[in-house]
Amino acid sequence: MNQQDRPSVAGSAPISRRHAFALAGAAAIATSAAQLSLGATKADEPSSSGDDRRVIRKGRINQTLCQWCYTKLSLEDLCRNGAELGYKGIDLVGPDTFPTLKKYNMVGTMTPSHSIPKGLNHKENWDFCLGAIRKSIDATSEAGFPNVICFSGNRAGMDDQEGMDNCAEALKQVVGEAEKKKVTICMELLNSKVNHPDYMCDHSKWGIALVKKVGSEHFKLLYDIYHMQIMEGDVIATIKKNHQYFGHYHTAGVPGRHEIDDSQELYYPAVVKAIIDTGYKGWLGQEFIPVHDTVASIAQAGKICDV
Repeated sequence: MNQQDRPSVAGSAPISRRHAFALAGAAAIATSAAQLSLGATKADEPSSSGDDRRVIRKGRINQTLCQWCYTKLSLEDLCRNGAELGYKGIDLVGPDTFPTLKKYNMVGTMTPSHSIPKGLNHKENWDFCLGAIRKSIDATSEAGFPNVICFSGNRAGMDDQEGMDNCAEALKQVVGEAEKKKVTICMELLNSKVNHPDYMCDHSKWGIALVKKVGSEHFKLLYDIYHMQIMEGDVIATIKKNHQYFGHYHTAGVPGRHEIDDSQELYYPAVVKAIIDTGYKGWLGQEFIPVHDTVASIAQAGKICDV
């Protein structure tokens, strides 16, 4: 996907992950201008009819939409269309979006905090990272929402064990606040082969060892199916064996991070069924970049995962 990143600090989100929230205002203006000049497709426009458009009907897993992937729609239109299709939340959005989410009875399912490359493994990043995590915990708790994301950071020559020790020491400084405020901090597993070169938390084994070291039910991993298929495969077996360490899931097609249809190598109905069979009650975030019509693609994905 040519180094695309999702947002890493609280706020709205365009396509670039690393710069998403810093550029949120400019992206919103650019998106609006593009829609005015090019015209939105009918499927990308909010529905004004009273027809039942739901594609997510069984609802055995709670589905949410990662906003940074779907910027052809405004946040308002993403919430409206998502709610009508049966989605229950919007993922990776900050406190400035919460009033809009609540207008459509949508949950903010993962609140951003600090950046991906400069994370908790390097102590010189702690002041900024822990400050950002604390602010996100407070805002998330006040809104009644569940999760805050964090990142290991890049290795930059650091040994993985030293990085794990540093991450654990840092997380123990904030996880007590998360426990008191009923918020779960989730560190994301990302691939270092394609999208995030040198990222430390790039294998489930390392992440699981960190969760054990921190030792709190309010610190878990965000198991990104796309990223871990690239790094290690064996997705269903990993989920079955280690589900207790996973607090959130993300989807996307492999390779390319596009639709989760039959154009890619994962069979998502089986993956999602495996997650449900573990007794999981959390969220599954659709995090693919559509190459087709946005609303049609998120409708298709919602139906595929409604097993």
